Amino acid sequence: MGAISTIEWTNATWNPVTGCSSISEGCANCYARRMAKRLEAMGLVRYRNGFRVTVHPDLLDAPLNWRKPRLIFVNSMSDLFHEDVPFDFIARVFSTISLASCHVFQILTKRADRLAEVVGELRWPANLWVGVTVESQEYVHRINKLSSVPSTVRFVSFEPLLGPIKYLDLSSVDWAIVGGESGPHSRKMDPDWARMIRDACLEQSIPFFFKQWGGTKKSGHNRILDGKTWDQYPQEAMA
Repeated sequence: MGAISTIEWTNATWNPVTGCSSISEGCANCYARRMAKRLEAMGLVRYRNGFRVTVHPDLLDAPLNWRKPRLIFVNSMSDLFHEDVPFDFIARVFSTISLASCHVFQILTKRADRLAEVVGELRWPANLWVGVTVESQEYVHRINKLSSVPSTVRFVSFEPLLGPIKYLDLSSVDWAIVGGESGPHSRKMDPDWARMIRDACLEQSIPFFFKQWGGTKKSGHNRILDGKTWDQYPQEAMA
């Protein structure tokens, strides 16, 4: 269940867990929920539970068979730190990441509280990046939780960016991604919200990646912010 990804900041996806549930306002128009509904209707066995959290132990070893080094987004169709994912399964995912050392793995979560709770119980591979989603000022506290994580790269995805974020301290962060919401019923991102984060990154020397403006349709200018494409990565990505 690995696939080449169209997500701009990664190469591939690996989904040993599928399904999730809403936790904050950024979940309202979740692309993964829409996709899971379609896949369930198509009769795909892995989505027989729809968007309920389901672990897939048979997929745990999949990245070990991928010979070409990749940036791999873990659980694009779920959240590894969801409360319904057993801790033992999370540990097994981390074990695979450690063994598949030719790849770099990216885990993104909105459940920063659980991440902080289990951080000391996990063995942290050198090839793992961990990030949190922060969709508005209300959720900046997730960055504080992330600061205790000993991953090689700590990153923040400001997507879907739903409001201005002021006084942004990125001192514990190695990378920032900004994106507007896409798909049906998407909420519009004010350009100044993206600029505020871009400027904070420039001031604090943090690599900045502008993913998209969002909306129902992508255009040739969907990734252009102030006349340029921002595709910066952490230095570790170039190693």
